[in-house]
Amino acid sequence: MLEDTEEAPPEVHHYSDIGEVPWDIQNYFAQRYKLFSKYDEGVWLTDDAWFGVTPEPIANKIADHLVESSPKGRSILVDAFAGAGGNTIAFAKSGKWKRVYAIEKNPAVLKCAKHNAKVYGVEDKITWFEGDCFEILKNQLKDLAPYSIVFASPPWGGPGYRSDWVFNLRTMEPYSLAHLYNEFSLFTEHIVLFLPRTSDLKQLAKVVDDGKKATVMHYCMEGASKALCIYYGGFDVK
Repeated sequence: MLEDTEEAPPEVHHYSDIGEVPWDIQNYFAQRYKLFSKYDEGVWLTDDAWFGVTPEPIANKIADHLVESSPKGRSILVDAFAGAGGNTIAFAKSGKWKRVYAIEKNPAVLKCAKHNAKVYGVEDKITWFEGDCFEILKNQLKDLAPYSIVFASPPWGGPGYRSDWVFNLRTMEPYSLAHLYNEFSLFTEHIVLFLPRTSDLKQLAKVVDDGKKATVMHYCMEGASKALCIYYGGFDVK
C-alpha cells in the first residue's frame, strides 16, 4: 500500500470491506478492480466519485486511441473533468504527452485524484488545477491552446441516464452538449467527449460545422458497450 502522510478529508474513503460501503455504491465497490486495478494499494474515492470513474481498461483504450490518432503538433492533454483521476492516470501512463493538465472543481475529489496518481506512480507527469474548467481554460491555460487537446468526461446528471433508450444531450445536466462543445471550441478544435453509450448520434453530428470531421467510438467491456467517445477535430481514430 502507498505510504502517504497526508490525511484524507472526512468525505474521502478507502473501503476495504463491503460492510463499510453505503448501499447505493455497493455494486460499484464489487467492481472496484475494474475501476482501479491497484485499488488495494490505497485508492481514495468520495462516495459520489464512484459513479463517475471510467473503468481502467476503457480509460487505457481511450489513451491508446489518443496516442495513435492525435493530430500532429498536439503535445498537451487537458482533462477538463478529472474526477478521481481514472482517465488522467491513463493519459499520464501512455507516455505520449509532454504534460497532462487535470482540472477538478471539487476539492475533496481533487485530493483523491492526486493521491491516486501517486498510487500509480505518475504524479510527476500531471499538473493539477482546482476550479471551473471553462474559466481555467480561458485564463490559465490559454497560451497552451495551439498545442492542446481537450478530453472531457462531464457529469451526465447521475445514474438516471441508464433508463433512457436514447439519451438527450440537449438536456444533460449540468452542461448540455452544445454548451460543452461551444466552450471548448473557444480553446481548441481538438475535443474528445466521453458520453453515455445511448447518446443521440444526430445531436452529436449536429454541433459539427460543415466540412469538419467527427468520429464516434463505442467502448466495450466484457462484451457490452459502456460508453462512447466523440472525437471532434481531425483525429484519425481506427
